[in-house]
Amino acid sequence: MKSVIFVCTANRCRSPLAMGLFQDKVKEGPEDWKIGSAGTWAVEGEPAMSFVQKLLLQKGIDLHEHRSAQVTQELLGQYNLILTMERGHKEGLRIEFPAMAGRIYLLSEMIGQVFDIPDPVGGPPAEYEATLREIDQLLSKGFDRINQLAEQP
Repeated sequence: MKSVIFVCTANRCRSPLAMGLFQDKVKEGPEDWKIGSAGTWAVEGEPAMSFVQKLLLQKGIDLHEHRSAQVTQELLGQYNLILTMERGHKEGLRIEFPAMAGRIYLLSEMIGQVFDIPDPVGGPPAEYEATLREIDQLLSKGFDRINQLAEQP
């Protein structure tokens, strides 16, 4: 089974956005996927931010059941591909989990670039909307690369 987990800081904004958008992209596909999200500093059990839920609902994606999860070796070990939002996330995970370093990438690397996706938390609604568009574009443009890496154990 193909599998990918998206990682941000609190697991309440960017990684749930990426998870929901990617689940939507593969739902009609012929293959089974395991798709998750987690945070490097997450408080367990928190819902996605209400504005994030609202943005995704406008696209027909329901995240009301999402609950934040802290990154652990056991959790990451369940996924073939680990995609982070920031270089700091990638570096920290590679240091903490060296056996998984070859599976950890920035989301932007899926389109052959290296840049962070800034956290919109605390900003105006337009920043959240811009983050959703950026993540959606990266997932679309990087789909083939994600698809390839997600099947490699």
